[in-house]
Amino acid sequence: MKDEDTRLGQRSVDDPPRHAALVVVVAPDRALLGTRVPLAGPCLVGRDPTCDLVLALDDVSRRHALVDAAGAGHLLTDLGSLNGTYVGEARVERRLLQAGEQIRIGSAVLKYVAAGDPEAAYHEELARRAHQDPLTGLANRAVFDAALERAAAACRRHGRPLALLLGDVDHFKAVNDGLGHAVGDEVLRELARLLGPLVRRDELLARVGGEELAVLLPEADLPAARAAAERIRAAVEAHRFGPEEVRVTLSLGVAVLGPEEEPAAMLTRADALLYEAKRSGRNCVRG
Repeated sequence: MKDEDTRLGQRSVDDPPRHAALVVVVAPDRALLGTRVPLAGPCLVGRDPTCDLVLALDDVSRRHALVDAAGAGHLLTDLGSLNGTYVGEARVERRLLQAGEQIRIGSAVLKYVAAGDPEAAYHEELARRAHQDPLTGLANRAVFDAALERAAAACRRHGRPLALLLGDVDHFKAVNDGLGHAVGDEVLRELARLLGPLVRRDELLARVGGEELAVLLPEADLPAARAAAERIRAAVEAHRFGPEEVRVTLSLGVAVLGPEEEPAAMLTRADALLYEAKRSGRNCVRG
């Protein structure tokens, strides 16, 4: 299990195909489908947000099973789960996995893809489609929601701060209505390309709505988060988008997770502060 657990999201889209992987192929929660976790180290599977593969399902134990390297392959170990761990129809305590085997954990089914398996590229493409916003290539809302839970749990455990930025493109409807949706789409794509370099590797930039973006900043206190938001706001204001040289601005709300606060409450506060920025004249940061 990793100690570097402020890295956001579940390891999926950007990992190279040299590693074996677990892929979620069946799950009642559609957001889990296609989740791919490369087995670059021990992989803890369970309901707890600190697990490497988080299955937030009622029939999954908090720390359900462990997959770890064993020789050239991987060993699956049940961790005393309530409902058991199955490979095919057989309940197992410990099992050396074979390429292509399916592991049932609660109501989820995982497929073990061995290192070098030609099928790995296929599952990577499925993972990319499941976790990326198709227009901008950014992380989508499902990835953001999972990353928020994981980051909050990790930051609480280590006594570190966690900040959240919510940004919304000002007067975006006027861009779509005045210049057409094709231009509006290009503005959003270019906005993603502009902001990507402003976000550190341990942070997460996601598209969470039509023209709404979110940034998770682990280990950032309120002054640091405000400074990051201001850099983003200024970069957007200074940029000219596309051949039409469209000018847009961004309003942002900034919130930091309180000691006893749930992540959803921080998200609600950031959203309220975003709309306070809108009411204050737009193109500004509130928080």
